[in-house]
Amino acid sequence: MPDNRTSQRLALASLCLSMLMPSLDTSIANAALPTLARAFSASFHSAQWIILAYLIAITALIVFAGRLGDLVGRRRLLLAGIATFTVASLLCGLAPTLALLVAARTAQGLGAAIMLSLTVAMVSDTVPAARTGSAMGLIGTMSAIGTTLGPSLGGVMIATLGWRSLFLVNVPLGILNLVLAHRFLPADRPRVASPFIRLSMLRAPTLASALAMTAIVSTVIMSTLVVGPFYLSRALGLQPALMGLALSVGPLAAALAGIPAGRLVDRLGATAMVRAGLVGMTIGCLTLAAPNSTPTVAGYLIPLVAITASYALFQAANNTSIMASARSDERGLVSGLVSLSRNLGLIAGASVMGAVFASASGAVEISSAPATSVVTGMRITFAAAAALVVVALGLAFSSAHESLAPRPARP
Repeated sequence: MPDNRTSQRLALASLCLSMLMPSLDTSIANAALPTLARAFSASFHSAQWIILAYLIAITALIVFAGRLGDLVGRRRLLLAGIATFTVASLLCGLAPTLALLVAARTAQGLGAAIMLSLTVAMVSDTVPAARTGSAMGLIGTMSAIGTTLGPSLGGVMIATLGWRSLFLVNVPLGILNLVLAHRFLPADRPRVASPFIRLSMLRAPTLASALAMTAIVSTVIMSTLVVGPFYLSRALGLQPALMGLALSVGPLAAALAGIPAGRLVDRLGATAMVRAGLVGMTIGCLTLAAPNSTPTVAGYLIPLVAITASYALFQAANNTSIMASARSDERGLVSGLVSLSRNLGLIAGASVMGAVFASASGAVEISSAPATSVVTGMRITFAAAAALVVVALGLAFSSAHESLAPRPARP
């Protein structure tokens, strides 16, 4: 029998997988859209439903899934979500038609909504309070790695194993996660919770500010995925192999920063670290937006590392602050709101910031735009990103994070 510390680590490993898997599938299929369109003899717009079905399912169900976990038991529902995601991934990998693939992706989105909404909520049930920041840092790292590594990892897997591998890889991971979750996650405690949502909680200015900051920061992180491939290939002339390597630098920085960031939160407090993370992101974005800088690989990657490492710090601190203020019988709901905010930010980053980049580049077709146009587009996009982070920083200073304290659950 493993000792208590080992059991906590294995439980945390399950939560990490529960965050990594759905986050990875948010973006990994993007690289496969041209391949899938050819494989099913479909138009690009039809193939886009492979992405949209997954995102729409998550967005529509994630808050409901979090509240349902509060009512029926978070561990019980998380096990069901992992199983649903795993089976749906198998169906995606075996799908013979585009319609069946889209249907399986919708089911996968249902499982992902459950996993994303309950993972953060279960941290407080899994690790001691003194280590909550470190655990949140690790969970935030998994989220960042999954979202940002998806396109580059997807490209490699398509080239070597084919498009079906993008979905089938989840099957062994899901089975492992089910075993870990069933064996090591703490059992659900009896709960008496109302199915109704307290409107006063949703109107709380501190929670509203924290959710808004989550959405803004997620928008900026997705912007790096929109701009990065075009800038590295068109402006810097990197070949696909080197471009993939360069794109992995940001996720690596987030991975390395996650646990140290969480320890800083435990030591120095969530309020200061939320602000420090946002300041770091602002500096990174402004550096990339500098008008007179010479385009180089190092000149792009160093600010990118600052952005992603600061993002890891912000995630750990903001999630710790949010969950510390949530009542124990509402943590699933609050975690669902956090995931919804993050998902909306990712969608905004892909659509709105992508449009900013395309418009600022001034090219009819961005994939064939001259290097100077891409450089201009990149700088303007990150200037806009810096402005967004400054707005988040204003929210961080105006909201009273330090006044938040845990509130007891209803008897």
